[in-house]
Parts: sequence; structure tokens; C-alpha cells
Amino acid sequence: MALEIERKFLVTGDAWRGETVRRERLVDGLLATAKGRKVRIRLHPDRATIAVKTRKKGRSRFEFEYPIPVGDALHMLMSECGRSVLAKTRHYVPHGGWTWEVDEYEAPLAGVVLAEVELASDEETPPLPAWIGAEVTDDPAFRKASLLAASVRKSLLARAERTGAPGKPGAKAGARVKAGLKVEPKVKAKPKVKAKLKASVSP
Repeated sequence: MALEIERKFLVTGDAWRGETVRRERLVDGLLATAKGRKVRIRLHPDRATIAVKTRKKGRSRFEFEYPIPVGDALHMLMSECGRSVLAKTRHYVPHGGWTWEVDEYEAPLAGVVLAEVELASDEETPPLPAWIGAEVTDDPAFRKASLLAASVRKSLLARAERTGAPGKPGAKAGARVKAGLKVEPKVKAKPKVKAKLKASVSP
């Protein structure tokens, strides 16, 4: 069990790219949500996890995250998470003693770039890098469950464009979900399931 306390911001410009020390592609899908609680499936380049997150109290919430077989994660993303599947590249950018996580989303959210910083307590006040824009920690439009809503998507892209946040079109669904992963042979998605996933995450 871990207490998660984080702040979230829009990103301006490209200066953060030169400060990145590590990056990885992530594929996230929401298996379930209920009154602020959620169960998330995540694919890393070489592993997979399932996370259960409690409701937020202010900026904090409890998170329970466990490793799961990659094949199981692929199956759930392809058949259970529907249109909640989002792919992004996470860039790790150190600044002032904190590590910022800059998430650059692929289609259908190409152009949206968000930065998060995790805190040890609510009292911590990390120095903000020059490329940090407006804070959206408490903005419900930037919750994972809202990111794919059609009415919100247009607003997000417009705000990203105004702040100069860069973005590139995403890869195809197959590359997005399986890039760098050794898929367990026992888990095979039906053609209709694959088509559904492709429709939900491909540009």
C-alpha cells in the first residue's frame, strides 16, 4: 500500500525534452471505475501491473499496485477496457530535487502533454520548471475517465495548442499495445476484439 500525493500541470514548449533522463511507452486501460475509485491495467515495455486506487481526499489517495502476467494484461486491455485504453510516452525529468513525469499522449489525444510530480506530503512545494503551465490537479476534465469523452477532447486539444504543447500522431494499435512486449502465447484475442481495440486507440 502506498499513499499517492501528486500535482498535475499543463506543459508549455519543448525545453523539457532536453532535460529528460529516461522515457518509456505506457498503455493504460480502466477496468472499472466507481465514485472516484478505479482499477487500472498498465503495460510497461517489459512488464504489466494492475492498480487499485481509492477516492481522492484533497490531493492524496491510496494506491495498491501489483505485477500481473503480460498476457493477462493484454487480454484485459483488448477485451475488457474498451475505449478507455490510452497510450503515452512518459518522460522522466529531474528538477530541483524532484522527478517530474511528463506524459505525451498518442492519438486520439495527440497534442496533449501533461506533467505530474509526486509529493511526500501536502506541505511539499517543489520549484516549478519554466516549462510548466497552468495547474490542473483539481480539474475533472483531466482525470483518466474523462480524457476520452468527446466533449472534453476538443477542449483539451485546444488548450494544448494554446500553450504550445507538442504532440505526434500515435502508432497503430498493435504497435502501441505490444511494442517491446513478449506476449504469452496462450492469450489470443478474437479478430472482433482486436478490431475493437484498434478502433479505440488507433489514429
